Amino acid sequence: MSKEKTGEELFDPSQATDASFDTLAIRTGRLSTDQGSHGEPIFTTSSFVFENAAQAAARFAGDEDGFIYSRFSNPTVSAFEERLAALEGAERCVATASGMSTIMATMVALLENGDQLVSSRSVFGTTNVLFDKYLRRMGIETTFVDLTDYEAWEDAISDKTKVLFLETPSNPLSEVADIPRLAKLAHDNGALLVVDNCFCTPALQKPLALGADIVIHSATKFLDGQGRCLGGAVVGRNEELAEIWTFLRSAGPTMSPFNAWVFLKGLETLSLRMQAHSASALKLAVWLEEHPSVEKVFYSGLPTHPQHLLAREQQKAFGGVVSFRVKGGREQAWQVIDSTKFLSITANLGDAKTTITHPATTTHGRLSDEDKERAGISENLIRVAVGLEDIEDIKADLSHGLDSLF
Repeated sequence: MSKEKTGEELFDPSQATDASFDTLAIRTGRLSTDQGSHGEPIFTTSSFVFENAAQAAARFAGDEDGFIYSRFSNPTVSAFEERLAALEGAERCVATASGMSTIMATMVALLENGDQLVSSRSVFGTTNVLFDKYLRRMGIETTFVDLTDYEAWEDAISDKTKVLFLETPSNPLSEVADIPRLAKLAHDNGALLVVDNCFCTPALQKPLALGADIVIHSATKFLDGQGRCLGGAVVGRNEELAEIWTFLRSAGPTMSPFNAWVFLKGLETLSLRMQAHSASALKLAVWLEEHPSVEKVFYSGLPTHPQHLLAREQQKAFGGVVSFRVKGGREQAWQVIDSTKFLSITANLGDAKTTITHPATTTHGRLSDEDKERAGISENLIRVAVGLEDIEDIKADLSHGLDSLF
């Protein structure tokens, strides 16, 4: 009988630099089994058994590699981490229970009382709350600046600055930041650049290759692709990731094996899905620009977008999220949302199903009116995360409300 091939024999991760993105997305992080399963198994166990007491002691001391407890590490979770690290071109990935737990773990691990964080104002509303409220309680000061105002970034930096944080493209207005420029600014001042790559994923943008130190993901979004599970991930150098992992091991917001398995399978189709999301989103953005009930469209794939050329340099495509302002206010925005027949009214994004939401009262609802105004979150703003349905059907569904406004 011929020897069964293990996952490592099917694809050697050490040769990852020689493989294309699509191959990495399918073949890295393979889990071998002694049953010949072609699909990766789920290791649904809380703990792992040792051969003897000495081995247990060695693993707990870090003198021997191996699994101990699923709060620390788990084979299925490790496979997801290995695969995403390969796709981002990173030394290491650490998975977490959610996108927000990733941001929390990264900041708590890297910052301490007296440090300063400089963040773009154009971030997810809950990120803003985490920084402005909870990090402040820990003695960590956050200074918010406009994403594309590079003089403001420079002016905000002090000798206490340890991290620069941004989303690019931003949520929900798709502003695009010059990653190499901000990376240089951070490094010239002894700080790290942390980039939330949720909107693009590594299929469209690789911040580490552009100079960023750490990349953040909400795996809940496009990495999964079907809105099934919560999860997050942080990728970067082992030096910083080791400290983040130590915090997670102690605090506990780690990813479950089942969720890791879902995300592991989601990565296999990531490239195809992001191409499809991007193609449909661009068509929708062009159509919305021409609609008489639309005041303004926010999508970096449009030539009218102020950072369109920069987006073309940094990204392979422009992603699946389109935001737009209708003529009128909240009443008109809600009318458009409520008039849809099949679009999902939910604040999640990155799903195969197109979703629609009103950021001012959902994703950014906890911000003050002043902070909403500064971030461009107006009452007439609608965000659409374009799914994988036929684009003509999506446009027809939005027409129900848009055509009725004026």
